[in-house]
Amino acid sequence: MNVERFSVPLSRPLSTAAGTVDERTGFLVWVTVDGAAGVGEATPLPGWTEPLDACETALRGVSNPVATLDDGTLAGAPAARHGVSLAVLDARARAADRPLYRHLGGDADREAVPVNATIGDADPGATAEAAVRAVDAGFPAVKLKVGARPLSADLDRLEAVRKRCPDVALRADANGAWTPATAERALEALVELDVAFVEQPLAAANLGGHAALAGGPVGVGLDEGVVEHGAEAVLKAGAADIVVCKPMALGGVDRARTAAVRARAAGCEAVVTTTIDAAVARAGAVHLAASLPDVPACGLATGGRLADDLWDDVATVADGVVPVPQGDGSLPPE
Repeated sequence: MNVERFSVPLSRPLSTAAGTVDERTGFLVWVTVDGAAGVGEATPLPGWTEPLDACETALRGVSNPVATLDDGTLAGAPAARHGVSLAVLDARARAADRPLYRHLGGDADREAVPVNATIGDADPGATAEAAVRAVDAGFPAVKLKVGARPLSADLDRLEAVRKRCPDVALRADANGAWTPATAERALEALVELDVAFVEQPLAAANLGGHAALAGGPVGVGLDEGVVEHGAEAVLKAGAADIVVCKPMALGGVDRARTAAVRARAAGCEAVVTTTIDAAVARAGAVHLAASLPDVPACGLATGGRLADDLWDDVATVADGVVPVPQGDGSLPPE
């Protein structure tokens, strides 16, 4: 197995719980399995995965890429495991002469996956203008970041979007900022605005609080909570209507797909998102989404956050969808 470090600049800084990120640094992982070469990506993100140094140490300690996926040596290093597992999956799909999404279990040809636009924190007018631009660009769903302002201000922002965009699927993401009382008031108010779901309304640790909110007319989605507790615990607690699956944070496309399938079997929806990854990991996430039937709009429109990338024309968005690579493996044919 070969490991190659890379760094790609962001087009604008990314704010995380662990600080501001100006570039995405990670590792390309190259393996040969079943006589075919495969490539994966391990790109840690502070607050979501292991640190960069720990990821590199874990990767360079791998001697058998296939065995290490199940022997526990990458426990605690989800980004490293993601890189190895994606490389193995890519190689096996190439050896089988089929796209990765079909290798994952997709039972129908998929040309594209719908994606949502994400709109950051701004005043109601600017928020509505951003939403209008997204709708005009073909996005079927818009997600607003909320929680940094008082609830009343966020409700004004959501109302402004709904007035300007009456038909768009509207979502909100609180990133765990609300208290249970605030979340309860918010969900009641959001019914009239026809908000589909609120992502991570409470702190990730509060499964019981999320369970009390779930099951209503406005769905409850868990993101950080899935990473902290695992999809199985979230589903057992009845803490979500929507399970958000981030392959890099969950330890691989394979694990994220297991979480998505279990969520659907439990009567929940699954949405695939990235952690602002480079092209190889984004391609893997697109294949994951494409392997799920009737997948809703996913958080895969993140390539624009990069000022440069590892591959050209991978997971690029047009008319509100991202094309699914149709060559063997995960990446488009050269």
